[in-house]
Amino acid sequence: MGYRVLLIGSGGREHALAWKLLQSPLCDHLIAAPGNPGIEALGRGMAAGRVTLSKVGAEATAKLVALGKAEKVDLVVCGPEVPLMAGLGDACAEARLRFFGPSRAAAEIEGSKKFAKDLMRKAGIPTAAYGSFSDVAAAEAFIDAQPGNVVVKADGLCAGKGVVVASSREEAKQAVRSMLEGRIFGEAGARLVIEERLVGREVSMMALCDGTRFVLLDSAEDHKAVFDGDLGPNTGGMGAYSPSPLVDKALAESIARTIFAPLVAAMADDGRPFRGLLYGGLMLTKDRGPMVIEWNCRFGDPETQAVLPRLGEDLLPWLLDAASGQLPLRSPDWLPGLAVCVVLAAEGYPGKVRSGDAISGLGGDGQLSGGDGETVVFHAGTKRDRGRLVTNGGRVLGVTVNGANLEEARSRAYAGIGRITWPGMHFRKDIGMRGTP
Repeated sequence: MGYRVLLIGSGGREHALAWKLLQSPLCDHLIAAPGNPGIEALGRGMAAGRVTLSKVGAEATAKLVALGKAEKVDLVVCGPEVPLMAGLGDACAEARLRFFGPSRAAAEIEGSKKFAKDLMRKAGIPTAAYGSFSDVAAAEAFIDAQPGNVVVKADGLCAGKGVVVASSREEAKQAVRSMLEGRIFGEAGARLVIEERLVGREVSMMALCDGTRFVLLDSAEDHKAVFDGDLGPNTGGMGAYSPSPLVDKALAESIARTIFAPLVAAMADDGRPFRGLLYGGLMLTKDRGPMVIEWNCRFGDPETQAVLPRLGEDLLPWLLDAASGQLPLRSPDWLPGLAVCVVLAAEGYPGKVRSGDAISGLGGDGQLSGGDGETVVFHAGTKRDRGRLVTNGGRVLGVTVNGANLEEARSRAYAGIGRITWPGMHFRKDIGMRGTP
């Protein structure tokens, strides 16, 4: 049986999902709403005639449901978090469209950091000590009472940018005032979570969930700061590699047992069974083991661009089974080696960015001109303008290579980057160089 899939979103994560789904012999056709030039190009290359782009936006819930019904799709896959928080999953369920992703209630695990922290406290999941505040004076008093530095987080969705990892009390207080009084994140920052600053290495763990069961995917490490050496303001992610050298089989099993299992059970007990992709941002501390920094209710970006190229089997059956509440209790097969994804960003990112710059070095298929066939360029912020491929966002491209080892993957990824250019393009040169402490 062939399946028709509706994929929601337009970024690099969605390009990676489309790229992997279209490799499935079960996928007859993929409709992307709204998609991007990279996804569109798949329909002229590896998936000739099997890709359609729709102009329906990712946040137009009613139109997306109507599109899914009109196209008679067998599965809806949502990439970004905002449609999930808006209730796209609930609307699809009402329309009897099979949906890979959580309900609005379950998506609150990402939509409210206070909800996530309170649930973890109740379930006994290891996480940093915290407090929640909407009053500046109370927040500052909490900061003064802490023995060390803190992290200030806007409670709501901020596209990965609503977090200040403070190095002093004054920096933390300034972040509080900027969010609560200055409203730099709007209503998303009307309430804050302030928590102890954990020390260690961050890793990303993602799991497919069917409401009661889950299956871990391979680990990854994101690089959130804009500059080399993890310096500068946080971004949505400047690159990732998978797997993390820190997460061996024993640690992955421990993370599954002490973090994911109680969270999935707590969500079900709270009347919010989680179906879809559950993402845990973890800190590997030396004295307290892995602790949760954040939860996301969807595939990570750019982690997905590094994880999916290593998946050694068909992704589509996994998504269908998770959406149907029938996950098999086994681990997916993974290709050997290590994958590296380096994000190329527009001038000004993560602040105000310039768009419309012509991108050189890519062919009509959106990939490297005369490429090696193994380097994949995932489009995150591009568009076609009078036949030219131009920048159209902060994170523009993700150059990904799956190599035999870290050195090979990095070398080939940066060699590919050397053939791409546009005015103001910038990227980190140290993706994957953290090593094993």
